[in-house]
Amino acid sequence: MSTRLGTGGRFLDRGRPLEFTFNGKRMKGYQGDTLASALLANGQTLVGRSFKYHRPRGIVASGAEEPNALVNLGRDGRFEPNQRATTQELFDGLTAESQNHWPSLEFDVGVVNNYASKFLPAGFYYKTFMSPRPAWKHVFEPFIRKSAGLGRAPVDRDADIYEHFHLHVDILVIGGGIAGLAAAKQAAASGASVLVVEQTAHWGGRAPVDAGEIDGVPAGAWVKNAVEELDRMDNVRMITRCMGSGVYDHGSVLAYERLTDHDPQDGKPRHRLWRIRAKHVITATGAIERPLSFAGNDLPGVMLAGAVRDYAVNWGVSAGDRTVVVTNNDDAYRTAFALVESGLKVAAIVDARATPQGPLIEKARAMGIRVETGRGVAKVKGRARVEGVAITTQAGEGAVLETIPCDVVAMSGGWSPVVHLWSHCGGKLTWDDTQAFFRPDRTKAPTGDKGQAFVTVVGSANGMLATAEVLADAHAGGGSVAEAVTGKAPEASPAPQAEAETPAPIEPVWMMPQGASHELRSKMWLDYQNDVKVSDVQLAAREGYESVEHTKRYTTLGMATDQGKLSNINGLAVLAQSLNAEIPAVGTTTFRPPYTPISMGSIAGEARGEIFQPLRRTPMDAWHDANGAYWEPVGHWRRPYCYRGVSETAAEAVNREVKNVREGLGLLDASTLGKILVKGPDAGRFLDMMYTNMMSTLKVGRCRYGLMCSENGFLMDDGVVARVGEDEWLCHTTSGGADSIHAHMEEWLQTEWWDWKVYTANLTEQYAQIGVVGPKAREVLELLGGMDVSKETLPFMAWADGTLDGIPVRIFRISFSGELSFEIATKAGYGQALWDKLMEAGRVFGAMPYGTEALHVLRAEKGFIMIGDESDGTVIPQDLGLDWAISKKKDDFIGKRGQQRSHFTDPERWKLVGLETTDGSVIEDGAYAVAAGENVNGQRNVQGRVTSTYWSPTLNRGIAMGLVSHGPDRMGEIVEFTKEDGGTVAAKIVSPVFYDPEGEKQNV
Repeated sequence: MSTRLGTGGRFLDRGRPLEFTFNGKRMKGYQGDTLASALLANGQTLVGRSFKYHRPRGIVASGAEEPNALVNLGRDGRFEPNQRATTQELFDGLTAESQNHWPSLEFDVGVVNNYASKFLPAGFYYKTFMSPRPAWKHVFEPFIRKSAGLGRAPVDRDADIYEHFHLHVDILVIGGGIAGLAAAKQAAASGASVLVVEQTAHWGGRAPVDAGEIDGVPAGAWVKNAVEELDRMDNVRMITRCMGSGVYDHGSVLAYERLTDHDPQDGKPRHRLWRIRAKHVITATGAIERPLSFAGNDLPGVMLAGAVRDYAVNWGVSAGDRTVVVTNNDDAYRTAFALVESGLKVAAIVDARATPQGPLIEKARAMGIRVETGRGVAKVKGRARVEGVAITTQAGEGAVLETIPCDVVAMSGGWSPVVHLWSHCGGKLTWDDTQAFFRPDRTKAPTGDKGQAFVTVVGSANGMLATAEVLADAHAGGGSVAEAVTGKAPEASPAPQAEAETPAPIEPVWMMPQGASHELRSKMWLDYQNDVKVSDVQLAAREGYESVEHTKRYTTLGMATDQGKLSNINGLAVLAQSLNAEIPAVGTTTFRPPYTPISMGSIAGEARGEIFQPLRRTPMDAWHDANGAYWEPVGHWRRPYCYRGVSETAAEAVNREVKNVREGLGLLDASTLGKILVKGPDAGRFLDMMYTNMMSTLKVGRCRYGLMCSENGFLMDDGVVARVGEDEWLCHTTSGGADSIHAHMEEWLQTEWWDWKVYTANLTEQYAQIGVVGPKAREVLELLGGMDVSKETLPFMAWADGTLDGIPVRIFRISFSGELSFEIATKAGYGQALWDKLMEAGRVFGAMPYGTEALHVLRAEKGFIMIGDESDGTVIPQDLGLDWAISKKKDDFIGKRGQQRSHFTDPERWKLVGLETTDGSVIEDGAYAVAAGENVNGQRNVQGRVTSTYWSPTLNRGIAMGLVSHGPDRMGEIVEFTKEDGGTVAAKIVSPVFYDPEGEKQNV
């Protein structure tokens, strides 16, 4: 059984014992343990159950590639499922529970699936759940939903804190092994700013376990010296427990730092998500050992050979008392040596190669270790854990030659470079026949805008497995990157030196033995978590799934939480053999970020609770709150709906505000209106495509109302556009549309007109904007002084810069109320001061603030449309009588071709009209205009609908706007509209302009 060794464990502090629980059982470990090493030290080899067949599962690996040892970690607000025991550092009081079983880990009724495995092959769900159709809803789906998933979802509110950091750096090195350290030293010597991140708590990677000496000192000492040297450099920053999660275009990188997972503390962030922009990225991510495919290779006690020696050397843990090493390469021999040096028994080394020759093989024999060549594993004996290994001839079909008792099988199928980050951003791979793995193709590196590579791979990740090769490659790579970034090469220096190695060649083994029967192949596991077997991939090939991506989805190969880190290469090799094709022809599945799972909390960062969706406030928000504002949400903003006086209802307040604007002076906080700056030599040309009417002909100092349509021709936004320079326009949008319209502009610029010289900036929050509205509007501005706002100097639809009472402003002579109106923009910092001055100066004119509902009533009285009311995603400008705003001169604009479709030119489309009830009441919002008769469904025929409806205190009656069939041709006709109580109300079709149809008041 597995146990703690009396000596060893370079990561351990044996003077600091820790206690933890697993499935409620109290266990002991030491500072420096991972949960996996501590479990093994306590003899806990069974750690979980597989997803599909609920087979017993044990620890396989020692790092992020672990597929089996997933646990529920913590309790209450710190509960998190699917945490890898191999990467979770031990701390005092840690609580963990195994997953995916009932009623217990040791006795799981779900294992019945294992005995029915012949009836549950790959893709069975695609065939089984098709019929009878009613069974899906009532039988299959409820069962599948209950069975889905591994760990249980948290139910308590997350108690931890998460944060985002942003960083710009010249060179980012991902990986803190000897390759990353050597590359960082060379890069930093050039003076470039360097960031080095390492996903574990320790620098050096596997080198201190495997590498022997570097530059004449033990590898561990060399690592320590290199880290200290880098730490002394002012231009270098180093972070452990930080995983390179994804590499994206143009040197954009996400890194995931686990700050306190090893030492939970209240009030301190748990995880940090780094958003890094680097001029160049060096990935030194190492390599992952591959398992071997033989019958029973999933039993607890079957582990990667590298992991077995990691536990022995790094954590002083024996995976078992008696080990059989199974391999097709030299590296696994190092595991045998490490075990013997720790005082453990190696029963045999089973080497699939017929006649391997080399110093490691000779050393094993010299140490008295039994070496069996040309042999393979027929099957592993045991039920809940390894009890022995049946040996066979690798070239045979599985006839058992001998059974060797053991409790650990240390397997090694070779090593695969970690190419994920290289591939994330488009780097291509090439197959290396000599070493049997995919490696980066440096001739097809990810490139930026200027065609220059921005990612370089070094060390084992680049296919260099020998220590000397790793160091030489990393040293050269770091130097070349530094020269590319800084323009000058670092001072010449020799690469770190290590003893040259002459390993015997690897012999690819994708199945053991190579002629295994179907019975054996049906017990050879490729994907441990999802229970995908060799026979499943072969079945997929027979059923026509020749694409590796199709096979992946049909069998679920590589779709587990480890994302195929152990299974993919073996799986695609089996697929290639089944298709009688070469492995490069089959290719790989797509590598996608994140490299390993990251917490949802780190993705959200601080966006939780009250700031999950931050509330946007104008510069005058506090004043509104202190003066009776009755709030409503508008997009992400909060705006005053109205300002209620003492014992005043909202409706009464709205009526008062409307009358005050019509008769005297009203102030509106219009800061929420979108303000998008569009600038550049092609800006006019661009805006002509964005808007239905011409914007390039607008004169500097003038404004123009514009409509914006989607590609399908539907109205999506409107607003006033001001030309503020020869190549500069300011586009106003609706409050809720600022962000989406800016994104709409950027999408077209980046995907269609990427070569146009146009720059856009969303300035919405940079400026406060105040509407000064009513017959007394000009007088209050003249009272403040500083600008000539006369009709002659500042006519309707013009703008001017200047100062009001010493405050710099830009005044737009525009109106959304039909009254004399000025919209005054100033920098956000001046917003409250300007508002206060206007309120004080306007006191003599009876100035009052008014809110969004009064704004809506005022615009409806004037017949102005409101996006979201008169438009609903199915309305085109022509429906609203806005044909005049569609240019006949332009060859094209976004949506023009869409509007030429027959449905859009249909004369039966509903058109905008005004509506007045015959009894003066208010039509209900959204009411339908009904016609005589019923349709084929037995429902009443409709001929229109209400889009906006209000009580008009100006006209002292209800008014509405609506879309009605042939509406403009039916002026004066009475139409019936539905009511909620089932009745109808009669309304007369009138012009939508109820107030001042000639526009005399706004033009004074």
